[in-house]
Amino acid sequence: MPHIATDDGVRLWVEETGQGTPIVFVHEFAGDHRSWEAQVRFFSRRHRCVTFAARGYPPSDVPADWERYSQARAVEDIRSVMDGAGIDRAHVVGLSMGGFATLHFGLTHPGRALSLTIAGCGLGAEKAFTETFRAEARATADRILRDGMAKVAETYAETAARVQFQAKDPRGWLEAKRQLAEHSAEGSANTMRGVQARRPSLYDLEDKLKAMTVPALIVCGDEDDHTLQPGIYLKRVLPASGLLVVPKTGHLINLEEPTLFNRAVADFIAQVEAGRWPRRDPRAVSSQVMGGR
Repeated sequence: MPHIATDDGVRLWVEETGQGTPIVFVHEFAGDHRSWEAQVRFFSRRHRCVTFAARGYPPSDVPADWERYSQARAVEDIRSVMDGAGIDRAHVVGLSMGGFATLHFGLTHPGRALSLTIAGCGLGAEKAFTETFRAEARATADRILRDGMAKVAETYAETAARVQFQAKDPRGWLEAKRQLAEHSAEGSANTMRGVQARRPSLYDLEDKLKAMTVPALIVCGDEDDHTLQPGIYLKRVLPASGLLVVPKTGHLINLEEPTLFNRAVADFIAQVEAGRWPRRDPRAVSSQVMGGR
């Protein structure tokens, strides 16, 4: 490190801090490895924290062919980071695009995940919006290549589920917007086409989700409209999951509410490591309304 090589020859930038049980952080589309700074500073007191820049996000490599970007590839990149860092099992924490990758990592490599924190996951998953989301992802890719990242960042940072961050923490929001403007246009467009526009709907994975028993914490902001229903759905189908809805919060939960997010994830990890995050009691899965017989 700081670079590790994936099995298809892409070099990923990896940073690690601290000692203890590993936590691997997986960033969102508009973020990168720097987006987890508030979490690394908190968790590295007790954990080995690993962050990385996804393929397409410098200082990681930017493959020119968008076919080299996919949901499955994002999963295997997490595995490559863990392999390159010599980590057998880790708690995996992801936001948005990283939340999808984290969830799929649990489905694909359940033996490598101590736990999954799946935050802000669900954009485009709702069947009524899937095709619209995919079309918008492809159109955004075109706009990025036409107008450049700096111009796209100006509008992307003020979308409906990001203005909450702007209102709460103007300096933090400006920093996140500046970092987005620094991203590779080619890498971001390829990520939009290869990952965002092609990932399967969560609702098509129900049988696999019901069979996955990795402990999971699902986190949603209550003003992030298109992750709320998918979050409730994931709570219902993942056997060993809990759901946290953060009030007056949009999409960037770990940046908007870092103290709340850190403490919730820390408590979750502590319960998992103590063996106190069980699967849902079968008696709690019922069609009863008032509980009478």
